[in-house]
Order: sequence, then C-alpha cells, then structure tokens
Amino acid sequence: MGRTDQVGMHVAATTVQVYAAFTDRAALECWLPPDGMTGRVTEFDPRPGGRYRMILTLTDPAATHGKSSADRDIVEGVFVEVVDGVRIVQDVMFPSGDPDYAGTMRITWAVEPAEGGSFVTVVAENVPSGIAAADHRTGITASLRNLAEYVAGRGDQPGP
Repeated sequence: MGRTDQVGMHVAATTVQVYAAFTDRAALECWLPPDGMTGRVTEFDPRPGGRYRMILTLTDPAATHGKSSADRDIVEGVFVEVVDGVRIVQDVMFPSGDPDYAGTMRITWAVEPAEGGSFVTVVAENVPSGIAAADHRTGITASLRNLAEYVAGRGDQPGP
C-alpha cells in the first residue's frame, strides 16, 4: 500500500460554487493545474463509472520532467463516487514507462460548509513512490489556491 497525502484549505465561496468547479470541464482546466503547468481535459464524464483524462503540460520542461513524457503528465481515471455538493472520489493513474509512477491512486475531493465559505479537503491514497511527498502536497496546495481564486472571481454566481 502506498502513501497517503492530505491537504485542506478554506475557500471563500459556497459549497455549491466549489462543487460546481469540481464538476465543470472548463473550470478544471483553469484551476486544477498546479504552478508551472497548463491543463487540457480530453475526457470528462463526472458520474460513477465515468472516465476522466487530463493532459498537464509543463510550462518550463527544463525545470523538471513529466511523469508521462519529458514535458507532460497524463492523468487518466474513473469516477468511483460522486455525491452532489459533497465529494468526488476518483481512481487515477499516470500512463508512464517508469514503474515508480505505476499503480492506481485514489483521490477524494470533499467540500463542507465553513464560516465565511467552505473547507475543501483533498486526500490522495496509494500515492506512487515516484511522486515526492513534499512536491505532491505543494502541487495540491497550488491547485486549491487556484480553486479559491477561481471561485472568488466568480462573484455570487452559483457555478462556472
């Protein structure tokens, strides 16, 4: 069994706004890529059994390397559980020739009401050994920060 990484953050938006950003393809492309990456969702069916695929491209491949190729991380997954307004559970993997990135990681995105907005928690279980713990938590934190900025920029709109 692999490592578990968990990060949480307060977001100044309603749970409805946050959950809408979880379940909108265009929104994910805006907020999910961590610092130093851009994202493109090529498959997205947010229902139990539905598939998910995102291509994350490094903006500076000389600074680091991708898991799937020199400049990319490809994330493929299946939605395991979708609880409207509460949580999304995905089983994801990184197609890679490097065995250190092999295996299926379970990621749970959860949102709950909190004073002044919502609290978002991300739990990644069975994290592949090739993903350094500090780097992973930094990446998740960057995504959550992007999410907070994205939903704050939406004003009082209910979703993306």
